[in-house]
Amino acid sequence: MENVNWLVSQKPVVIFSLSSCCMCHTVKSLFVDLGVNVDLHELDEEPQGREMQMALAKLTGRNPPVPAVFIGGRLIGSTDKVMSLHLGGNLVRLLRDAGALWL
Repeated sequence: MENVNWLVSQKPVVIFSLSSCCMCHTVKSLFVDLGVNVDLHELDEEPQGREMQMALAKLTGRNPPVPAVFIGGRLIGSTDKVMSLHLGGNLVRLLRDAGALWL
């Protein structure tokens, strides 16, 4: 868990993902389209990915726990939460507040 917490504290936007997950791809594409430089961790490609996946499952209460999106060090959630924020017009504000967007 401490590895996940440390990674989340290092950048404004951190996404934990699996390279083969279509919902993860959707979330990653949204952030790219918004011009956000995310700190992306593909758990199936990380040396400690299995341990991070178990820690994220405990944190999120979901299995599989991806995508797991953190903005400003805070867990936002998965695809449904991110898309809800985006459609409601609140995602950009969160990204600006975290220093991930300059516009």
